[in-house]
Amino acid sequence: MKQILIALLGGILMGITPAPINAFYLAWVALIPLWILTVNHQKIRVNFLGKKDFLAPILNEKVLIPLAWGCGYHGLALSWITGVHPMTWLGVPWLASLAIALFCWFFITFWGAALVITWSLGMTFIINFKIKTNAFVRVVIGVTFWCVLESIWSHGSLWWSSLSYTQSPHNLAILQLGQFSGPSTITASIVAVNGLIAEALMLSRKGKLARILLLILPVTICLFLHLYGFYLYKIPVERISESAIKVGIIQGNVPNYIKFTPEGFRKAIEGYTNGYKILADRKVDAVLTPEGALPFFPDDLMRSPIVSAIQEKGVVAWIGSFAGKELGYVNTLYTITGTGEIYSRYHKVNLVPFGEYIPFREIIGGVIRRLSPLDDQQIPGNPNQIFNTPFGRAIVGICYDSAYAEHFRRQTARGGEFIVTASNNAHYSAAMPAQHHALDVMRAIETDRWAARATNTGYSAIVDPRGNTLWISGINTYEIHSDTIYKRRSQTLYVKWGDWLTIVLLVISIISYLFGFIYKKIIYRKKLWR
Repeated sequence: MKQILIALLGGILMGITPAPINAFYLAWVALIPLWILTVNHQKIRVNFLGKKDFLAPILNEKVLIPLAWGCGYHGLALSWITGVHPMTWLGVPWLASLAIALFCWFFITFWGAALVITWSLGMTFIINFKIKTNAFVRVVIGVTFWCVLESIWSHGSLWWSSLSYTQSPHNLAILQLGQFSGPSTITASIVAVNGLIAEALMLSRKGKLARILLLILPVTICLFLHLYGFYLYKIPVERISESAIKVGIIQGNVPNYIKFTPEGFRKAIEGYTNGYKILADRKVDAVLTPEGALPFFPDDLMRSPIVSAIQEKGVVAWIGSFAGKELGYVNTLYTITGTGEIYSRYHKVNLVPFGEYIPFREIIGGVIRRLSPLDDQQIPGNPNQIFNTPFGRAIVGICYDSAYAEHFRRQTARGGEFIVTASNNAHYSAAMPAQHHALDVMRAIETDRWAARATNTGYSAIVDPRGNTLWISGINTYEIHSDTIYKRRSQTLYVKWGDWLTIVLLVISIISYLFGFIYKKIIYRKKLWR
């Protein structure tokens, strides 16, 4: 039980690294307890209802320790999910709303913990597979395996809390490394430093000198990575007037509980129409609104007062609304030109689990439907969309899209010159929009692009390619803001090659492991000849 509590404490330390606490520095040591307990893997016997070792094949240290660490990390970092409660404004009874919120939190927490369990079990298997591995080989394999698992999980529908996002938005020096191979660069750095410290602490007393040397190595690596990242961070960002776009942002602050009521429609129409007129008078080039700012389908949207204002003022607008399809509807961002015509549209690709669709519908869909009267008819857009605007090609993300680095990399590689994101985080606690902003900061750095983000209730922001937040709105406030972003055509290594680091690490790990296997065979044969 003591070891489980230690693992849980390590997970909790990692869980307070992202917003709202932002103790990002703890990420560089919080993985140490899990690493040591995984490599040492002392047996824990489980007594259940007085029966010794009942369920022991399942409930032993190989599962309980990583489960405790994973729940500590993902459970705490994602606790904002419970902010969806109460959903009485949607017609969900109070108790059912609480049950849904807790179910979503537990389910997504355990899904994140499953990655940690898989890593721990895999490391245990590799370390004990008839090959004696040294500390450096274990670190290489541990780093590689974690990056591979994050890559696999990031292709799923429940992705959010990579180890890399623990450093955003405050550790901008280390975040610059995302230009090389995306989030895996930061994740690999964190796991490597933790692993080397853990291996040093596990050395026997006879190896004091070796322990000191091994402790110096991760400190040196961590310092070097931050210094190099700081060097990249200090490279000036060009501001060429010919590539400038003066963007106006409207944060409508329409609470979800009134969003689809007559009061909500009135507040949205007045807020966004008046905000658009004010920004147009400030001579902006375009106005950006949040996700679902005007909850209309195209026909109603084109008859709305804001389109009349666009025709009057002649300034381009990106309007968050909806579009209908045969099987449901899609969350859409429209480009509407100064003549009031639709120039382009982007359909949200990554839907919010349990909010916009039910993951693993065949397994848990019935449970959700019994608890909730909600009808999940939203469908995802095509991941290969191109969003052209009168100012050039844009990189777009709506809400949950921001969690997927590959989504932004793909659009950048296809000619995207600047980022616009639109979100509505009104139904969660304040920690969620803060973490959402942190993800958009990472996307700006990885792609080397300026970003303008508009949200319903906060935090709207302007972010430069180094991750500096040049302006950020308040929370639960109506705000309008104008600022300048710049188009860029540079391509980082990540944009060009994707997550190449994980592939390189995988090759190195396989070679190291095979070398150990061959070396053991040679030693064994020599003993036979003797």
